[in-house]
Amino acid sequence: MTADTSNEKRFLVLDGISGVPLGREIMESLRADGHSADRFDCLHAASRSLYKVRSACAKAIGRLSTDMEFNCLPRLRSQELHSIFAVTMPTHVLVIGFIYKFFDLAELRLLADEYRATLVLYDTDSCNLFAKRREFVYFIEQELPVYDCVFSFSQVTANLFAQTRGLNARHLPFGANPITLPDIPQKDIDVLFVGSGDLRRIFLLEHIRNCVTVFGSRWQRHQPLISRELWARITDQPVWGNALHHLLARSKIVLNITRSDFHGAETGVNLRIFEAVAAGCFLLTDHCDEIEDLFDVGKEIETYRSSRELADKARFYLKNEKECARIAQNGHAKFLACHTWRERIRQMFFDSPPG
Repeated sequence: MTADTSNEKRFLVLDGISGVPLGREIMESLRADGHSADRFDCLHAASRSLYKVRSACAKAIGRLSTDMEFNCLPRLRSQELHSIFAVTMPTHVLVIGFIYKFFDLAELRLLADEYRATLVLYDTDSCNLFAKRREFVYFIEQELPVYDCVFSFSQVTANLFAQTRGLNARHLPFGANPITLPDIPQKDIDVLFVGSGDLRRIFLLEHIRNCVTVFGSRWQRHQPLISRELWARITDQPVWGNALHHLLARSKIVLNITRSDFHGAETGVNLRIFEAVAAGCFLLTDHCDEIEDLFDVGKEIETYRSSRELADKARFYLKNEKECARIAQNGHAKFLACHTWRERIRQMFFDSPPG
């Protein structure tokens, strides 16, 4: 390999969570600004031969270990990683979510050094590991030190990584690309919630079950805990892209409810928040300190702190459409000024370069 002597930045996005459009949108934003950017979808790449058998053996050995450490066999071949680097010749490698399930961590670090590439993680999913102690510890101790810089969507986890591990970790909230909704003459959904099944979400949704419409996965497993009235309003399937945009266009209120683990850590400014304001929708989300640093609550978005306040505010804003529209307009203007992926990329790679 020949060392790069130009000032051109070439970005390689290693997407570990391609079930959501985040990695693709970041790549598209980089390209729109004239940068060379490629993306590799780790989730849908072909697994190494006999992976399931080898992975099962590795897990069995891990269970026999006296220290009960988490054991993970990377699903993809190291040769594939070498090929990706050889083709793209990156100066910056951005991992979305995590990489330990897909490639050998030491091999990734060696390749980044060989190509003199800055290796960056955008942590989008670590909060999902809070209830999986062994895996969370593995992620912190084995994966995070590989990177030159770690950006986390959560201020709580960024502080954890920096203060407990001494890592170069920074808070970088999610963003979105501007969304143009289809032209629908009448909004026929009072309150829209899109997200997976979760016990805290059920408790809150029951308080507005007469006016909410729910889409998302993994609700069936919770059906015994859900009232008949609420269950009748749930469609147990995930929605993204055009299908999601169509639902947003039909909705008077877009509701966000943070999952239990996130809420317990007092964090949770998730991707749905930015998608809603990117589309110019009125957003009602649960309150946390982090959101006050991003939006003017009551003027650009609305929040609730309890099930009673959720029900009260849903009723109020359904009766006050002009106020709803004013807040939605202000939230969209704030998004365009501060919260696009273009702005996040500038913060990540150009304002104070990682390393």
